[in-house]
Amino acid sequence: MRTNIQPSRSKINVQIPLETRENLAKVAAHEGKSVSALVRESIEDKISQINKRIFEEKMKAAYQGLAEENLQISEDFKYSDGENIS
Repeated sequence: MRTNIQPSRSKINVQIPLETRENLAKVAAHEGKSVSALVRESIEDKISQINKRIFEEKMKAAYQGLAEENLQISEDFKYSDGENIS
């Protein structure tokens, strides 16, 4: 017995200008997709872009924090490098 389980779905209503709706329908038809599929893909792409930007911002902050820490460590040990020279 084969079951076809659909993932959970939710409906939302959004209001967009009529011109945007018309352009959306044209693009969807050109891509051979339904308007709903195109909107879903667009939302998923936008969320992915935002999540990537957030990740990059966090990584940048982490690297900057490490850079500051490394500079402080270098400053702390700058005189110890010459201590063993006779």
